[in-house]
Amino acid sequence: MMLSSYLCKSRHGVYYFRWPLPKHPQAPRTTIRLSLRTGCPNRASELARYLACCGKSIREDNSLAQLRHEHLRTQVRDYFKQSLERYNEWIARTGGKTRAREVLELEHQSHSDVLEGREDCASDVYLEDHMTRFIDFCTLPGAGSPENADQILHELRKARRDQLEAILGRISDLERYSFQETHKAPERPAARPEETSSPLGIAVKEFLAEHSRQWSPKTVGQNRAYLDILIEYFGPDRRLGTITKQDANEVKKVLQALPASRNTKPKLKAIPLMQVIEEPGYNKIAPKTINSHIQMFKSFFDWAERHGYTPHTLFDGMKVAKAKNSETERKPFSPDQACLLYNELTENPSGLVRKDSHKWGMLLGMFTGARLNEICQLDVADVQVNGDIWFLNITDEGDDNKRLKTTAGRRKVPLHSELISIGFLDFVKSRKSGMRLFPDYSYSANGGYGRNLGRWCNESFLPKLGIKEPGLVFHSLRHTVVTRLSQASVPEPIIQCLVGHARSGVTQEVYNREGFTLAQLQEAVDCLVPHNKS
Repeated sequence: MMLSSYLCKSRHGVYYFRWPLPKHPQAPRTTIRLSLRTGCPNRASELARYLACCGKSIREDNSLAQLRHEHLRTQVRDYFKQSLERYNEWIARTGGKTRAREVLELEHQSHSDVLEGREDCASDVYLEDHMTRFIDFCTLPGAGSPENADQILHELRKARRDQLEAILGRISDLERYSFQETHKAPERPAARPEETSSPLGIAVKEFLAEHSRQWSPKTVGQNRAYLDILIEYFGPDRRLGTITKQDANEVKKVLQALPASRNTKPKLKAIPLMQVIEEPGYNKIAPKTINSHIQMFKSFFDWAERHGYTPHTLFDGMKVAKAKNSETERKPFSPDQACLLYNELTENPSGLVRKDSHKWGMLLGMFTGARLNEICQLDVADVQVNGDIWFLNITDEGDDNKRLKTTAGRRKVPLHSELISIGFLDFVKSRKSGMRLFPDYSYSANGGYGRNLGRWCNESFLPKLGIKEPGLVFHSLRHTVVTRLSQASVPEPIIQCLVGHARSGVTQEVYNREGFTLAQLQEAVDCLVPHNKS
C-alpha cells in the first residue's frame, strides 16, 4: 500500500505526519511535525489522509488567515513611530522647508479623501514603499499573505494620515511665538524602549566585532554559535527593547531541550531550532553548556545596555542548577588507574601505544598537569635547561597557531626526574631536525593541535585499557596532578604556578609578582610519586 507523501518514519518505527507551513521570513519553522503514535502503515496512512484534508481546508479558508486587528494596529503604530523621531529631528533642524511641507500636505489630503470615500485608492502610490517596508518590519506570521494585503493597506493609510497630522502640526507651531507664562508639556515625549533599541542582528555583529580582538579564534566561533541561538529564535530584526524577561525564560527552556552537538550532526544541523528541539532520541546539552550559553547572553545584554542598544539587561541569575555528582564531571585517575596508565605507556604490554607522540604526550600530561593543547603545540626549543634543571617553557610564542587559554598559562614547568630517567630528553634530541616536538599532531581550528591526541586517548586508549568511564578523559591527568600535589601538602600558589592558574590574593598578585624559582617548582614536582611498574 502506498503511504501518504506527508508521512515519515522515525528510527524507532513510529510514523510522523509533516505538514508544510507558508513561507515567512519571521517564522523559524517550515513544517509542523506530529507523532501519530503508531507503527502500522495502514493506520498511519488513514490518519495522514484525514489530517491532510483538514490542513487543506484551513489553508483554503481565507478568513482563517486574517491577522488579528489589535496585533496589526500595534505593529503599524510601532512602524510609523520609529520614523516620527526622524521627522522631529528634521523639523527641529530646518523648521520644515516650504516645498517639503507642501508635499506632506498633498499626501495627507489624499489619505483623508480615500478614508472618507471622496477619492478612489486604486491609483494611490503613496503607500507602495511603506507596504514593502512594513512587510519586512512586521513580526506577525502571515503578514505577507495576499489575503491580508487590503487590511494592512487600510491600517497603514490611517496611521500615515495621523502621522502626517502630527508632523504638520509641529511645523505650524514653529510659525508663531507665544509669550504667555504657561507650563507646556515637553514637545518630545520620552521614547519607549522599543524606539531606543537596536535590531538584534546588528547589535550581535557589533558585539562580536568589538570583542573578537581579545578572543581566540576558537572562542570567537563558540560565542558566535551561542548568539546565533538568539538570532535564530527571535530573528535578526527583533528590537532588543521588545525582548522581555518572559522571552528570556522561553529561550532558557529551548536551551534545556536542545540536542547535544547539534552543529556537528548533519541531520540536526539542517533542521530549524524550534523543530530540532522536538527530535526524539538525542541527548540534551549538559547544564554546564546551558549555563555557558546563558552567561554569553547575559554578557551580550550587559554590553548592549551600556552602549545604548537596549534599555535593559536580561538573563541575570537565570543559570540552571548543576546536577549533583554529575557523571560528566571531570575527575582524577585513582592510584591504581594511574599505575596501569604508566606501565602501559612505558612498557606497552598490550601493544596499544604505537606512536612516540602518543606515549610522550600522555606522560607529559601525567607528570606536568599541562593542558592537552599546551603539550601538543610544544616546539623542540620549548624544552630548555637552566643550570641542572630541565623544564618546559609553555608559551604562545612560535607559529601563529600557538595559543594559551589565559595569560597565567605562560609559565615554566620543571620536568620530573622520572621523565628524564625513562628517556624523554633522548626523544627530544631525536626531534632536533624539526621545529615542533610533535609534528604529527596537525592543527585544527576547532581543537588546536590537541585534537588527535585527545581522540586517541579518550576513544581508543582508555576504552581498550578498560578504564574508560564517565568523567575520565585526557584532562583527568591534569586533575590527577593537582590532586596529588595537594595531598602532598604543596602550597596552593605553587600548584597554581605549575598548572597555569592565576594566583589570587594581595600577597601573590601584588608582592610576589616574580613568582617562584625553578628550584622551588622542581621540589614541588618531585612530590609526584613515580608510578611503579606492575
